Parts: sequence; C-alpha cells; structure tokens
Amino acid sequence: MEFKGKKKRKYKRAKKFIKKIKEIQEETRAALGKVQEKIKKYVDRKRREVNDYKVGDLVMLSTKDLKYQMVGRRTEKLMERFVGPYKVKKIVSSNTVELELPDTIQIHLVVNVSRICRYVGQVEGQKKEQLALVIIDREKEWEVEKILNKW
Repeated sequence: MEFKGKKKRKYKRAKKFIKKIKEIQEETRAALGKVQEKIKKYVDRKRREVNDYKVGDLVMLSTKDLKYQMVGRRTEKLMERFVGPYKVKKIVSSNTVELELPDTIQIHLVVNVSRICRYVGQVEGQKKEQLALVIIDREKEWEVEKILNKW
C-alpha cells in the first residue's frame, strides 16, 4: 500500500505503522494456526466414525435420557444401558434419525446418533423370550406368573 502526496516526509510514519500492523497480523496468523492444530489434535482423540444408518435398520436406544421415566423401577446401577431394538423410520440428517418408538417411551422421536447404537442379534443358543404385555390404565405392563423366592 503506497501513499502519494506532495510531501513524502509526512507519510513515513504511516508507512511504518502499516508495516508494524502487517507484522502483527502475520504473528497472529501463525499463533492461530498453532492453536488450531493443537485443538484439532485433542478433538480428534474423541472423534469416531459415524455409522451410516438406513431406513429400516434396527438400533438400540440409550437409557441415558430415559432415567426420569424409569424412576422406581430399578436402581440406576442395575438399569439397562440400551433398550430396544427399534426401527429407523427416517433419516433426518447425517447426525439425527427418527425412530419408531412405542407409546410407553415418551421422548421425541428424532434422536441424535450418539444416543443410539446398531442392534446386534442374539448369540446362537441364547434364548430371550418376550413376554406378552398387559395394558393397565393405558400403560403396558407384564403379568407375573408366579413368585419364585421371597428372600
């Protein structure tokens, strides 16, 4: 950037000022570059590959946000980490999906992919039978056949 005028001595200070500002900008750019690299290094430690979910995939839903609905059922320590499986109804974005949830789970149908994981089927030889539901006062519950032990 040059200044043209009749008297050159008046603009010497302006040229020095411009030069000083450019040096400060270069130092700042270098410092910001170093900080960005450092931040990227720490952020990439926790970054993981995003699962590509498709409509119809079976996923498990984290119970992290369902704890207030499960109060009084079990202690938090013994509660399942994931419940399901539930079908993916719609892909809203690469970060969110809409699930087909039952009426008993009263949360928003659109969840972040960090709150779900892909469903892996039962191991061969392992049986997990789903008991029939009984609806009482518009809430689904299971009927107890018999009590095995009273302690």
